[in-house]
Amino acid sequence: MAIALLSSAYFAPIQWYQKLNRFDACLIEQHDHFVKQTYRNRCVIATTNGLQVLSIPVEKFEGLKCEMKDVRISDHANWRHLHWNALQSAYGESPFFEYYADDLHPFFERKWKFLYDFNWEITLKMCELIDIMPSLRRTECYDSDPSGSIVDFREVIRPKHPGTDPDFSPRPYYQVYEHKIGFHPNLSILDLLFNEGNESVLYL
Repeated sequence: MAIALLSSAYFAPIQWYQKLNRFDACLIEQHDHFVKQTYRNRCVIATTNGLQVLSIPVEKFEGLKCEMKDVRISDHANWRHLHWNALQSAYGESPFFEYYADDLHPFFERKWKFLYDFNWEITLKMCELIDIMPSLRRTECYDSDPSGSIVDFREVIRPKHPGTDPDFSPRPYYQVYEHKIGFHPNLSILDLLFNEGNESVLYL
């Protein structure tokens, strides 16, 4: 049985969800150290003015490192309201935004304590909306060099300097602002969902 090992992610990119759909099981890492400017607390969407990064602020932690499962979400700068407004602005004219809005808006209303738990619930909801049924598990400890049937994507799927992934070849799909800003591959899964709706699973 092939198992994908993935970092936790906030509305992860399409490549990440492709792994959920294609592997027999997926482990979501909760013991790795939190690193800023990764998909752990940020996603990338397409707007009429180009790409936009939505970042979740986190509370400061003692020491230089903190395990992902212990990272707490900050309520700084009213980010939930800002993120939802950004999604409305970016995708309000997309074919399926209104169809999925009621399923997703609650994530920007409820206050979650831990980032990992927030991302986990988002993942479950997105799998439901896309209609995929992966076998998901949380890691029980940190394994720096997994072997056997585990394929490690923790350092492969990242916004800056991504690793080699020969199985992922981004294909074009409809994007509402493609005529203005061009096609942008591997954005947040939200981009695929709002633009392709129930056809998203066929892309994955």
